[in-house]
Amino acid sequence: MVQRQELVNYIDELLDTGSYQDSCPNGLQVEGRLKINRLITGVTASLALLEQAVERGADAILVHHGYFWKGEAPAIAGMKQRRLKMLLSNDVNLLSWHLPLDAHPLYGNNARLAELLELQPEGGFGGNPAIGMVGRLKSPVDAETFAGRIAKRLSRTPFYIPAGPEPIVTIAWCSGAAQFYLNHAVDMGVDAFLTGEVSEPTVHTARECGIHFFAAGHHATERYGVRALGDHLAQRFELEHSFIDIDNPI
Repeated sequence: MVQRQELVNYIDELLDTGSYQDSCPNGLQVEGRLKINRLITGVTASLALLEQAVERGADAILVHHGYFWKGEAPAIAGMKQRRLKMLLSNDVNLLSWHLPLDAHPLYGNNARLAELLELQPEGGFGGNPAIGMVGRLKSPVDAETFAGRIAKRLSRTPFYIPAGPEPIVTIAWCSGAAQFYLNHAVDMGVDAFLTGEVSEPTVHTARECGIHFFAAGHHATERYGVRALGDHLAQRFELEHSFIDIDNPI
């Protein structure tokens, strides 16, 4: 068991929260009970996740996608009211870390993707601090083989454009909706770029610049950081921890 503020302070220090300019508040977003013993983690604080967490007796829910994004309507109405009511009426804390959880070198989404997909990080890119990673495959493979590896390890068939050199040796990657970083990957001269989502211009950029592009799903590429962080916190503070995967095809 751990006091709420002790847990928040520990995560802030671990993830170096203060170094990031983010589009949402990182840390405690909705205050619940003071003492935390049962922690639930998930990707997004959807109502479905909250309901399952409450059913399991959660004291706190830790997510990658929380609430109060820049540009979001401020009124507590509709979907937002239902979500907040679920948390407040059950005295459950909502904790959320966004960019700091993408970037962490051990528990971050991109670090966990590297482990899953047999990638060797050699540096970072995108922002200061860097969010994405760049490096190489531990063993070079062709684009089709790499797409098959993604499908097997992430349980999601990726969308991909095989437009670069074979085999793939060097690669850059950034989880979530980071398709806009494709041009950075081109400038770095890597063979391939992996992210979660794809946009219409992405296809043309990949084809015309001669780089493989893989979109493995926003949700699918961001399952692993929050789960790894939850496992670490459970060990560090002797908490009960469960990860709940609310499927999202995007």
